[in-house]
Amino acid sequence: MTKTAKIREIFKSIQGEGPYVGTSQIFVRFCKCNLKCKYCDTDFDPSKSQTYTPQELLNEVERLNPEHPAIISLTGGEPLMSTEFLKDFFPLAKKSNHTIYLETNGTLPENLLEVVNWVDIISADIKLKSATGMDIDQHILEKFFEISANKEVFAKIVFDENITEEEIKTAIELAKRFNFEIVLQPMMIEDKMSVSVEFCEEIFDRIYSKYPKVRLIPQVHKFLNVR
Repeated sequence: MTKTAKIREIFKSIQGEGPYVGTSQIFVRFCKCNLKCKYCDTDFDPSKSQTYTPQELLNEVERLNPEHPAIISLTGGEPLMSTEFLKDFFPLAKKSNHTIYLETNGTLPENLLEVVNWVDIISADIKLKSATGMDIDQHILEKFFEISANKEVFAKIVFDENITEEEIKTAIELAKRFNFEIVLQPMMIEDKMSVSVEFCEEIFDRIYSKYPKVRLIPQVHKFLNVR
């Protein structure tokens, strides 16, 4: 039986977040998510989605990017909720020399384990209770980063004015243990940062003083008004 997945949208744009900001990517937005972050701006209405087989998705990626292999950014929603589909899609994509860029909330380590060998780049979230309104079990994050250990991985931290010293301390401890780069991302309200530049610099300095592998990168695509 052919596996399928509901895809909210597929489009070509520039990456607006993290160390690959400004690069051309094909974005594949999955519908489902296992979390409900209070700042989430994604429309998950399944009636607006389309069902794809792995081959149909690959065909659409290559239609949008016919010149050369693409960086395929799997985003959401939470792509790892569609692991069975990805287990068929990833080998097809890798056979065509595409780069797999997984954007994930980092809370499904067992799902990651099933597909991690095909993934090239992992953008994982460290969800702060102060920003999301949810408590994420620290042991889940630890297991996720253990599985990611041999991959190119960085951790995105969305923050607002409510970020706490304990949250900063925990993020630094995780980063030191698993040696990943921290990407600080101020929460956005439409195309504006929810905090001042001075506050961003303060949070950056508090982390940098204890852990040098940190960058401050707002959502550039919102400043440019692109998808």
